[in-house]
Amino acid sequence: MLTLLAVSLVVGGAAPGPAPHACITMNTRQLPLATRKSPLDSASFTVGGTAVKVCYGRPSLRGRHMLGGEAVPFGKIWRTGANEPTMIHTTGPLAIAGIRIPAGSYSLYTVPGPSEWEVIVNRSVTQWGEESNYTDAVKAQEVGRARVKAQALTTPVEMFTIRAEPASGDASALVLEWEKTRVRVPLGK
Repeated sequence: MLTLLAVSLVVGGAAPGPAPHACITMNTRQLPLATRKSPLDSASFTVGGTAVKVCYGRPSLRGRHMLGGEAVPFGKIWRTGANEPTMIHTTGPLAIAGIRIPAGSYSLYTVPGPSEWEVIVNRSVTQWGEESNYTDAVKAQEVGRARVKAQALTTPVEMFTIRAEPASGDASALVLEWEKTRVRVPLGK
């Protein structure tokens, strides 16, 4: 069951009203949003004047080793968050790590590694995020794959975070941070 969660899109410091795209949520009967251990969050920003929203679940470390551990092993596909797959909604054309996409909604998967991550942009946004649901039919909807560098952090990040960089104005990168890893995914038009 798909559910839309309205989240306001803030561009240029002013809230223009309802977002052009709402975050898509699934399995809310079994996993109500209010009781999830990994809360739903979003980041809204612009790239070359195009409004973009990223919706994702925010897992926490809670004393666990995650990246490169049993839960998120290196070399295996990851939903890039928790619960639903991470989704990107764009009102215009966008390049994610050089992968060009037209306006629309996409899922973002990654294959983490110790020094490099593979970024996967996919047209499918209706599958539950668990990696076992990345079937051949879902894989067939891939728009593209690209590799980006991973950077080691000295201070751990407890809760998985996705943010735009820079924080104001047009973004040039999507930054993924968790545990002791930071990954910058270039953005462009």
